[in-house]
Amino acid sequence: MNFIELLTQREFLISVLAAVSAAAVVFTFGSSFIVRSEMRDRIKRVALEREKMRAEEMARLRGGVAATEGRGIRRSAETRTYMKNVVERFDLKKAFQDDATVDKLAMAGFRGQGHLTTFLFMRFVTPLVVFALVALYVLVLSPGERPLYLNLVYAIGAGLLGAYLPNLLLKNTTTKRQASIKKAWPDCLDLMLLCVEAGMSMEHAFKRVAKEIGAQSVELAEELTLTTAELAFLEDRGRAYDNLGRRTGLDGVKSVMTALIQADRYGTSVGQALRVMAEEGREGRMMDAEKKAASLPPKLTVPLILFFLPVLFIVIMAPAMIKVFGGPVAGVMGGG
Repeated sequence: MNFIELLTQREFLISVLAAVSAAAVVFTFGSSFIVRSEMRDRIKRVALEREKMRAEEMARLRGGVAATEGRGIRRSAETRTYMKNVVERFDLKKAFQDDATVDKLAMAGFRGQGHLTTFLFMRFVTPLVVFALVALYVLVLSPGERPLYLNLVYAIGAGLLGAYLPNLLLKNTTTKRQASIKKAWPDCLDLMLLCVEAGMSMEHAFKRVAKEIGAQSVELAEELTLTTAELAFLEDRGRAYDNLGRRTGLDGVKSVMTALIQADRYGTSVGQALRVMAEEGREGRMMDAEKKAASLPPKLTVPLILFFLPVLFIVIMAPAMIKVFGGPVAGVMGGG
Protein backbone atom coordinates (compact mmCIF):
# COMPACT_ATOMS: atom_id res chain seq x y z
CA MET A 1 0.00 0.00 0.00
CA ASN A 2 1.57 3.27 -1.09
CA PHE A 3 1.15 6.71 0.41
CA ILE A 4 -1.47 7.85 -2.11
CA GLU A 5 -3.74 4.89 -1.37
CA LEU A 6 -3.35 5.55 2.34
CA LEU A 7 -4.47 9.14 1.91
CA THR A 8 -7.55 8.12 -0.06
CA GLN A 9 -8.76 5.54 2.47
CA ARG A 10 -11.90 6.50 4.33
CA GLU A 11 -10.67 5.11 7.65
CA PHE A 12 -7.49 7.17 7.46
CA LEU A 13 -9.37 10.39 6.68
CA ILE A 14 -11.80 9.75 9.53
CA SER A 15 -8.89 9.17 11.91
CA VAL A 16 -7.21 12.41 10.81
CA LEU A 17 -10.43 14.40 11.23
CA ALA A 18 -10.99 12.87 14.67
CA ALA A 19 -7.44 13.76 15.72
CA VAL A 20 -7.87 17.34 14.47
CA SER A 21 -11.20 17.65 16.30
CA ALA A 22 -9.70 16.34 19.53
CA ALA A 23 -6.76 18.74 19.22
CA ALA A 24 -9.17 21.63 18.60
CA VAL A 25 -11.17 20.74 21.71
CA VAL A 26 -8.03 20.53 23.84
CA PHE A 27 -6.77 23.83 22.44
CA THR A 28 -10.12 25.53 23.08
CA PHE A 29 -10.31 24.44 26.70
CA GLY A 30 -6.63 25.11 27.27
CA SER A 31 -6.71 28.59 25.80
CA SER A 32 -9.55 29.57 28.12
CA PHE A 33 -7.16 29.26 31.07
CA ILE A 34 -4.34 31.30 29.59
CA VAL A 35 -6.26 33.99 27.71
CA ARG A 36 -5.96 37.42 29.19
CA SER A 37 -8.29 40.33 29.24
CA GLU A 38 -8.72 41.99 25.87
CA MET A 39 -8.79 45.41 27.45
CA ARG A 40 -5.53 44.74 29.29
CA ASP A 41 -3.80 43.64 26.09
CA ARG A 42 -4.98 46.69 24.20
CA ILE A 43 -3.89 49.06 26.96
CA LYS A 44 -0.51 47.32 26.98
CA ARG A 45 -0.15 47.88 23.25
CA VAL A 46 -1.06 51.53 23.70
CA ALA A 47 1.54 51.83 26.45
CA LEU A 48 4.16 50.39 24.10
CA GLU A 49 3.15 52.85 21.40
CA ARG A 50 3.43 55.67 23.94
CA GLU A 51 6.92 54.56 24.94
CA LYS A 52 7.88 54.40 21.29
CA MET A 53 6.64 57.94 20.65
CA ARG A 54 8.42 59.19 23.75
CA ALA A 55 11.68 57.63 22.56
CA GLU A 56 11.28 59.16 19.11
CA GLU A 57 10.56 62.62 20.52
CA MET A 58 13.53 62.44 22.90
CA ALA A 59 15.81 61.38 20.07
CA ARG A 60 14.50 64.17 17.86
CA LEU A 61 15.03 66.79 20.56
CA ARG A 62 18.59 65.57 21.04
CA GLY A 63 19.25 65.88 17.33
CA GLY A 64 19.53 62.17 16.69
CA VAL A 65 17.50 59.56 14.93
CA ALA A 66 15.12 57.49 16.98
CA ALA A 67 16.21 53.92 17.07
CA THR A 68 13.37 51.67 18.00
CA GLU A 69 15.47 48.53 18.08
CA GLY A 70 17.49 47.56 21.11
CA ARG A 71 15.60 49.79 23.54
CA GLY A 72 13.95 46.99 25.42
CA ILE A 73 10.52 47.81 23.98
CA ARG A 74 8.67 44.63 23.21
CA ARG A 75 5.98 44.88 20.62
CA SER A 76 2.86 42.81 20.97
CA ALA A 77 3.06 41.60 17.38
CA GLU A 78 6.70 41.03 16.52
CA THR A 79 7.38 40.06 12.95
CA ARG A 80 9.06 36.75 12.49
CA THR A 81 12.40 36.74 10.79
CA TYR A 82 11.38 34.56 7.88
CA MET A 83 8.41 36.80 7.08
CA LYS A 84 10.66 39.83 6.97
CA ASN A 85 13.18 38.00 4.80
CA VAL A 86 10.49 36.93 2.33
CA VAL A 87 9.08 40.45 2.11
CA GLU A 88 12.51 41.95 1.50
CA ARG A 89 13.67 39.25 -0.91
CA PHE A 90 10.65 39.44 -3.21
CA ASP A 91 10.19 43.20 -2.71
CA LEU A 92 6.57 42.73 -1.66
CA LYS A 93 6.23 46.34 -0.50
CA LYS A 94 6.58 47.51 -4.06
CA ALA A 95 4.16 44.87 -5.33
CA PHE A 96 1.38 45.03 -2.73
CA GLN A 97 1.80 48.19 -0.66
CA ASP A 98 0.23 51.48 -1.70
CA ASP A 99 -0.48 54.78 0.01
CA ALA A 100 -3.68 53.48 1.63
CA THR A 101 -2.32 50.18 2.99
CA VAL A 102 -0.99 51.63 6.25
CA ASP A 103 -4.22 53.55 6.82
CA LYS A 104 -6.32 50.43 6.19
CA LEU A 105 -4.28 48.47 8.71
CA ALA A 106 -4.59 51.31 11.23
CA MET A 107 -8.37 51.38 10.80
CA ALA A 108 -8.41 47.65 11.57
CA GLY A 109 -6.34 48.21 14.72
CA PHE A 110 -3.02 46.97 13.33
CA ARG A 111 -0.25 49.51 13.75
CA GLY A 112 3.47 49.27 13.32
CA GLN A 113 5.90 47.82 10.84
CA GLY A 114 5.40 44.30 12.15
CA HIS A 115 1.74 44.15 11.20
CA LEU A 116 2.48 45.64 7.79
CA THR A 117 5.12 42.99 7.09
CA THR A 118 2.78 40.22 8.25
CA PHE A 119 -0.01 41.50 6.00
CA LEU A 120 2.24 41.66 2.95
CA PHE A 121 3.55 38.18 3.70
CA MET A 122 0.02 36.78 3.98
CA ARG A 123 -1.01 38.41 0.70
CA PHE A 124 1.90 36.63 -0.96
CA VAL A 125 1.54 33.22 0.71
CA THR A 126 -2.25 32.78 0.92
CA PRO A 127 -2.95 32.28 -2.83
CA LEU A 128 -0.05 29.83 -3.08
CA VAL A 129 -1.29 27.80 -0.11
CA VAL A 130 -4.88 27.74 -1.38
CA PHE A 131 -3.70 26.72 -4.85
CA ALA A 132 -1.56 23.92 -3.42
CA LEU A 133 -4.37 22.56 -1.22
CA VAL A 134 -6.98 22.61 -3.99
CA ALA A 135 -4.52 21.10 -6.48
CA LEU A 136 -3.71 18.31 -4.01
CA TYR A 137 -7.39 17.56 -3.59
CA VAL A 138 -8.50 17.65 -7.24
CA LEU A 139 -5.37 16.02 -8.69
CA VAL A 140 -4.44 13.45 -6.04
CA LEU A 141 -7.15 12.82 -3.46
CA SER A 142 -10.22 13.08 -5.68
CA PRO A 143 -9.29 13.31 -9.37
CA GLY A 144 -12.56 11.76 -10.58
CA GLU A 145 -13.34 11.61 -14.29
CA ARG A 146 -12.59 15.26 -14.93
CA PRO A 147 -9.91 16.15 -17.47
CA LEU A 148 -6.58 17.47 -16.27
CA TYR A 149 -7.06 20.99 -17.61
CA LEU A 150 -10.36 21.35 -15.72
CA ASN A 151 -8.71 20.37 -12.44
CA LEU A 152 -5.98 22.92 -13.09
CA VAL A 153 -8.61 25.56 -13.79
CA TYR A 154 -10.24 24.78 -10.44
CA ALA A 155 -6.91 25.07 -8.64
CA ILE A 156 -5.96 28.33 -10.36
CA GLY A 157 -9.39 29.81 -9.68
CA ALA A 158 -9.12 28.90 -6.01
CA GLY A 159 -5.68 30.52 -5.90
CA LEU A 160 -7.07 33.73 -7.39
CA LEU A 161 -9.85 33.74 -4.80
CA GLY A 162 -7.26 33.16 -2.09
CA ALA A 163 -5.47 36.33 -3.19
CA TYR A 164 -8.48 38.34 -1.99
CA LEU A 165 -8.78 36.51 1.34
CA PRO A 166 -6.39 38.76 3.38
CA ASN A 167 -8.10 41.91 2.11
CA LEU A 168 -11.50 40.41 2.89
CA LEU A 169 -10.51 39.54 6.45
CA LEU A 170 -8.99 43.00 6.89
CA LYS A 171 -12.19 44.63 5.64
CA ASN A 172 -14.36 42.56 7.98
CA THR A 173 -12.14 43.46 10.94
CA THR A 174 -12.30 47.13 10.00
CA THR A 175 -16.09 47.02 9.67
CA LYS A 176 -16.55 45.45 13.12
CA ARG A 177 -14.13 47.90 14.69
CA GLN A 178 -15.80 50.92 13.09
CA ALA A 179 -19.24 49.67 14.14
CA SER A 180 -18.10 49.45 17.76
CA ILE A 181 -16.56 52.94 17.68
CA LYS A 182 -19.54 54.47 15.91
CA LYS A 183 -21.98 53.01 18.43
CA ALA A 184 -20.13 54.45 21.42
CA TRP A 185 -19.05 57.75 19.86
CA PRO A 186 -22.14 59.88 20.82
CA ASP A 187 -21.81 58.81 24.46
CA CYS A 188 -18.10 59.57 24.25
CA LEU A 189 -18.86 63.12 23.09
CA ASP A 190 -21.30 63.63 25.96
CA LEU A 191 -18.71 62.48 28.50
CA MET A 192 -16.05 64.62 26.88
CA LEU A 193 -18.34 67.65 27.00
CA LEU A 194 -18.95 67.10 30.72
CA CYS A 195 -15.22 66.84 31.37
CA VAL A 196 -14.40 70.00 29.41
CA GLU A 197 -17.18 72.00 31.07
CA ALA A 198 -15.90 70.78 34.44
CA GLY A 199 -12.58 72.51 33.72
CA MET A 200 -10.46 69.60 32.50
CA SER A 201 -7.93 70.00 29.72
CA MET A 202 -8.31 67.98 26.55
CA GLU A 203 -5.56 65.55 27.60
CA HIS A 204 -7.25 64.79 30.91
CA ALA A 205 -10.66 64.68 29.24
CA PHE A 206 -9.46 62.09 26.72
CA LYS A 207 -7.83 60.07 29.49
CA ARG A 208 -10.91 60.15 31.70
CA VAL A 209 -13.32 59.30 28.90
CA ALA A 210 -11.08 56.43 27.79
CA LYS A 211 -11.44 54.85 31.23
CA GLU A 212 -15.21 55.29 31.29
CA ILE A 213 -15.95 54.23 27.71
CA GLY A 214 -13.87 51.05 27.88
CA ALA A 215 -16.80 48.99 29.14
CA GLN A 216 -18.85 49.99 26.09
CA SER A 217 -16.20 49.98 23.36
CA VAL A 218 -12.69 48.68 23.93
CA GLU A 219 -11.64 49.88 20.48
CA LEU A 220 -12.67 53.47 21.17
CA ALA A 221 -10.95 53.41 24.57
CA GLU A 222 -7.77 52.24 22.88
CA GLU A 223 -7.89 55.04 20.31
CA LEU A 224 -8.57 57.69 22.95
CA THR A 225 -5.70 56.44 25.09
CA LEU A 226 -3.35 56.57 22.12
CA THR A 227 -4.55 60.09 21.31
CA THR A 228 -3.84 61.10 24.90
CA ALA A 229 -0.27 59.89 24.49
CA GLU A 230 0.08 61.78 21.21
CA LEU A 231 -1.25 64.98 22.77
CA ALA A 232 1.39 64.66 25.47
CA PHE A 233 4.37 63.99 23.20
CA LEU A 234 3.64 65.62 19.84
CA GLU A 235 4.33 69.30 19.35
CA ASP A 236 1.38 69.84 17.01
CA ARG A 237 -1.89 69.01 18.75
CA GLY A 238 -3.70 69.13 15.44
CA ARG A 239 -1.61 66.21 14.26
CA ALA A 240 -2.85 64.10 17.18
CA TYR A 241 -6.47 64.97 16.39
CA ASP A 242 -5.95 64.26 12.70
CA ASN A 243 -4.36 60.90 13.50
CA LEU A 244 -7.43 59.88 15.51
CA GLY A 245 -9.73 60.65 12.60
CA ARG A 246 -7.44 58.83 10.19
CA ARG A 247 -7.18 55.71 12.36
CA THR A 248 -10.94 55.40 12.82
CA GLY A 249 -11.96 56.27 9.27
CA LEU A 250 -15.38 57.54 10.41
CA ASP A 251 -16.82 60.79 9.12
CA GLY A 252 -18.34 61.64 12.51
CA VAL A 253 -14.99 61.34 14.26
CA LYS A 254 -13.23 63.30 11.54
CA SER A 255 -15.72 66.17 11.79
CA VAL A 256 -15.25 66.39 15.56
CA MET A 257 -11.48 66.33 15.20
CA THR A 258 -11.68 69.09 12.58
CA ALA A 259 -13.75 71.18 14.98
CA LEU A 260 -11.20 70.62 17.75
CA ILE A 261 -8.36 71.60 15.43
CA GLN A 262 -10.14 74.82 14.49
CA ALA A 263 -10.98 75.58 18.11
CA ASP A 264 -7.36 75.03 19.12
CA ARG A 265 -6.06 77.11 16.22
CA TYR A 266 -8.41 80.09 16.45
CA GLY A 267 -9.04 80.05 20.20
CA THR A 268 -12.77 79.39 20.04
CA SER A 269 -14.72 77.58 22.73
CA VAL A 270 -14.03 73.86 22.78
CA GLY A 271 -17.12 73.22 24.89
CA GLN A 272 -19.40 74.89 22.37
CA ALA A 273 -17.89 72.86 19.53
CA LEU A 274 -18.30 69.62 21.48
CA ARG A 275 -21.89 70.52 22.38
CA VAL A 276 -22.82 71.05 18.74
CA MET A 277 -21.08 67.85 17.67
CA ALA A 278 -22.71 65.88 20.50
CA GLU A 279 -26.15 67.04 19.38
CA GLU A 280 -25.35 66.09 15.80
CA GLY A 281 -24.13 62.69 16.98
CA ARG A 282 -27.35 62.01 18.88
CA GLU A 283 -29.42 63.11 15.90
CA GLY A 284 -27.37 60.90 13.62
CA ARG A 285 -27.87 57.90 15.88
CA MET A 286 -31.62 58.57 15.96
CA MET A 287 -31.67 58.82 12.16
CA ASP A 288 -29.85 55.50 11.90
CA ALA A 289 -32.41 53.89 14.20
CA GLU A 290 -35.28 55.32 12.15
CA LYS A 291 -33.63 54.11 8.95
CA LYS A 292 -33.35 50.58 10.35
CA ALA A 293 -36.97 50.69 11.48
CA ALA A 294 -38.10 51.88 8.04
CA SER A 295 -36.19 49.09 6.31
CA LEU A 296 -37.78 46.40 8.49
CA PRO A 297 -41.12 45.94 6.60
CA PRO A 298 -39.48 45.12 3.23
CA LYS A 299 -37.21 42.63 4.96
CA LEU A 300 -40.19 40.92 6.59
CA THR A 301 -42.09 40.51 3.31
CA VAL A 302 -40.36 37.34 2.16
CA PRO A 303 -40.50 35.56 5.57
CA LEU A 304 -44.20 36.42 5.85
CA ILE A 305 -44.94 35.03 2.39
CA LEU A 306 -42.93 31.86 2.94
CA PHE A 307 -43.83 31.00 6.53
CA PHE A 308 -46.87 32.94 7.74
CA LEU A 309 -49.30 32.98 4.81
CA PRO A 310 -49.25 29.20 4.14
CA VAL A 311 -50.05 28.50 7.78
CA LEU A 312 -52.80 31.12 7.71
CA PHE A 313 -54.35 29.56 4.61
CA ILE A 314 -54.24 26.13 6.21
CA VAL A 315 -55.94 27.38 9.38
CA ILE A 316 -58.67 29.16 7.39
CA MET A 317 -59.33 26.45 4.81
CA ALA A 318 -58.81 23.36 6.98
CA PRO A 319 -62.36 23.33 8.51
CA ALA A 320 -63.97 23.69 5.09
CA MET A 321 -61.76 20.97 3.61
CA ILE A 322 -62.58 18.63 6.47
CA LYS A 323 -66.29 19.33 6.06
CA VAL A 324 -66.23 18.78 2.29
CA PHE A 325 -64.00 15.73 2.15
CA GLY A 326 -64.84 14.38 5.57
CA GLY A 327 -68.60 13.95 4.89
CA PRO A 328 -68.39 11.04 2.41
CA VAL A 329 -65.69 9.39 4.44
CA ALA A 330 -67.77 9.66 7.58
CA GLY A 331 -70.83 8.30 5.71
CA VAL A 332 -68.93 5.32 4.38
CA MET A 333 -67.52 4.56 7.79
CA GLY A 334 -70.96 4.93 9.37
CA GLY A 335 -72.60 2.69 6.75
CA GLY A 336 -69.96 0.03 7.24
